[in-house]
Amino acid sequence: MNTTLYPLLTTPKMVSPIWGGTRLAPWLDLPAPHPDQIGEIWLIYDQNRVTNGPLAGQSLAELARTYGATLVGERSFARYGADFPLLAKFIDSAERLSIQVHPDDAYAHRYEAASGFHGKTEAWYILDAAPGADITYGMRQTCDRNTFADAVHTGTLEELLERVPVTPGDMILVPAGTIHAINAGLLIFEIQERSDLTYRVYDYNRRDAKTGQLRELHLDKALDVCTFGPAHHAKLPHLNLAPGRDLLVACPYFALERWHLAGHADLEYQGSFEILTMIEGACSLIWAHGELPLRHGDAVVIPDSLKHCSLVGKATLMRVYVPDLPTLLAMLRRAGHTEDLLNATIPTL
Repeated sequence: MNTTLYPLLTTPKMVSPIWGGTRLAPWLDLPAPHPDQIGEIWLIYDQNRVTNGPLAGQSLAELARTYGATLVGERSFARYGADFPLLAKFIDSAERLSIQVHPDDAYAHRYEAASGFHGKTEAWYILDAAPGADITYGMRQTCDRNTFADAVHTGTLEELLERVPVTPGDMILVPAGTIHAINAGLLIFEIQERSDLTYRVYDYNRRDAKTGQLRELHLDKALDVCTFGPAHHAKLPHLNLAPGRDLLVACPYFALERWHLAGHADLEYQGSFEILTMIEGACSLIWAHGELPLRHGDAVVIPDSLKHCSLVGKATLMRVYVPDLPTLLAMLRRAGHTEDLLNATIPTL
């Protein structure tokens, strides 16, 4: 472990699911060749390989095992050990995704240990939305397991589920156990636990393009983990932290801020690694031993060991870290935010 850590760029992973669209490549000005249809770009993921500096070629997972808390921070290391714990991605839904649900950490560790994954709580920031676009989010009213299963088998599940209209700038938290679906016409920035455990409940009888078979469902596991009632975290309020800086959501797994950078700003140390994702514009990331230019679509990991960084430029960016919730709440109370707003943006999961 002789190399001093520095901000890490990685090779994104492109995913082309059946519901994917064609907007991401031109929006991000991706160089050819790339798939015609891209549903997801996994910007930061533990299997992505570093592209810059002396650690180029190593994956984030390999670096997390080598550097431990020096990379991810003590807070994340205490919970997950030498795992890189988060996944940041862009999503383009030309068609609606399956109705699905994710397990929490406890269920994943007990029943999915072979996968190596933890549970999956995620959050969506709506970058763009077609007129009338919506998401499927929770139940219209509380039901029981048998009623839910019967609705799946009779093709009436959608009648039980809530649809929530969304527009650009909306922030939605999807805790593990929440039945949900991203519907058509949305461009999204998503931050989530790094798990890929998805239990597909209903998929509109779509068939896999390669096999011609109906796409696999995972109803038994979904019934084990699903919360059979209304969900409460759609459209979270934004909390202003400073001029040009808003907290969009915070939970035990991640915090997400939106920055409108206009000039110079310091990144206050959060006791965690950080992920910065450029949504618009360009800037430079500056630290004691270097400077890294960032453009629209770039995502960078700032190791925990870099405690003093700053940004210079004009840009809109997403900032992610693993929060110290008590400290964050105390800071927001000092800023005058009400308990109702704090409970909405920083819910107890």
